Amino acid sequence: MTPSGRHILLVEDNLADAKLAMKILNQSAEIERVHHVTDGDQAMNFLNRVDAFVEAPIPDLIILDLNLPRRGGREILKEIKENPRFQQIPVVILTSSDSESDVMACLRLHANAYVTKALDLFQFVEVLHSLEKFWLVSAKLPMKSSQ
Repeated sequence: MTPSGRHILLVEDNLADAKLAMKILNQSAEIERVHHVTDGDQAMNFLNRVDAFVEAPIPDLIILDLNLPRRGGREILKEIKENPRFQQIPVVILTSSDSESDVMACLRLHANAYVTKALDLFQFVEVLHSLEKFWLVSAKLPMKSSQ
């Protein structure tokens, strides 16, 4: 598999942040599509191909906010990392929280990275470009199975 054609699942309830992230990430030649859901239930439905997501691809990368409606980011992270079908998918926590307890809790749940959202627009763009470059260009991701 070539590095192009990657799918990202963005789990973000802040629509302004989500729109900006999608605009930036969709410009990448490495990314085929950024899929966006707004809460934890939708994230799990996407991964399990339930309801409106029956044809959803298995993402190559999940960008997950912590503070979500319905099921929170920590609960979703735990479900992903405990499920053999999904545990190999890198999960990057992208959140406004810079709390040490949140960082440690996510790392204990096997988050692959914890990134605090920049408050400045330029820095937010740089963070997204850095995530894209590292996870989709530099890092070696596993081949997807045909689940």
